[in-house]
Amino acid sequence: MSVRHAWAVSDGSTTTSWFDVRLTFADGARVDALAVRCGEDVRVEDVRAQPPLSLDDLAVLAEWLENPLFEACVPAPARRAPTVSRRARPQWPRGREGRRLVAQEYRTAREEGGDPVLAVMRATGHSRRRSLRLIGQARDEGFLTPRRARR
Repeated sequence: MSVRHAWAVSDGSTTTSWFDVRLTFADGARVDALAVRCGEDVRVEDVRAQPPLSLDDLAVLAEWLENPLFEACVPAPARRAPTVSRRARPQWPRGREGRRLVAQEYRTAREEGGDPVLAVMRATGHSRRRSLRLIGQARDEGFLTPRRARR
């Protein structure tokens, strides 16, 4: 993976910087992204992939890019500050309350004819794998019906 500073624009005391990000896999697949840093926020503006990313891959793209992008984009003194948030993940309650909300999101999506796993992914900000784990925990807790009959 490579992260290269592309250009910067200053407006008074605020500087906005753009970074070219390239992630190359052993099989020849490639992901190119354009990240922007304004203040302490780092966001991905554009993503291009060859071959195109699946929905599952797109969901974990942030995890692939997070550490190298953060290291390249955020200056060293800011990295040590405890107030810097590296993820744009929404706050989600833990424990029983979180599992109850996962079940609620899941049921709402099913009733509306949408993809329930994708709805949980959007609500929690987690990857597909982590969202499936949360759904399984909600089933175990009794908030959702069992997936298959136990013998």
